[in-house]
Amino acid sequence: MPEHEKASRETPDEERVDRAVKGDKDAFRELFETYRMRAYRVAYRFLGNHEDALDAVQDAFIKAYRGLDGFERRAQFRTWLMRIVTNTCLDRRRSRRSSSAAPLSDEIVEMTPQESQPHHRRETPLEGLEYDELREALHRALDQVSEDHRTVFVLHTEEGLTYREIADVLGISEGTVMSRLYHARKNLQKILSNAGVL
Repeated sequence: MPEHEKASRETPDEERVDRAVKGDKDAFRELFETYRMRAYRVAYRFLGNHEDALDAVQDAFIKAYRGLDGFERRAQFRTWLMRIVTNTCLDRRRSRRSSSAAPLSDEIVEMTPQESQPHHRRETPLEGLEYDELREALHRALDQVSEDHRTVFVLHTEEGLTYREIADVLGISEGTVMSRLYHARKNLQKILSNAGVL
């Protein structure tokens, strides 16, 4: 296929990956800017802590940058990245230690605390308080469900991944994803109800 035809059929992500593999750091910076907040939201749900989430995202992007040569184009870059973010967060949860990530120097831009805080609209102070309480209750509830259930719930609700995408990220069938998500919702509903939140 002629080079110009190939380029016209590539998605922006694929084109950036191609450039990044060839050593273009600006291309990877663009990927980082596109996906950093999505990665942060997922990491925050997994880890429940701002600093831990930032560290996990930084670790994940370092791994992605260093592993671009091994990225198989059968998957979308977003799916591949979310697999790295998910595994990084699960490793951190299992180890329960806070290890500092290696500095990124000029490879990618770091998020500032203001940029990386979870965003939500607040109409009134009371509404904001209720949102914060619900969010904290959900964090506590997520800690009480199994790792499998928590993982599919976070990927589906925070990142909005489809069943097929979650299956690709986790290496399981769509049926298993659907089953885990169903049980995750049921268990979370029960936990939140018993806690008087619902």
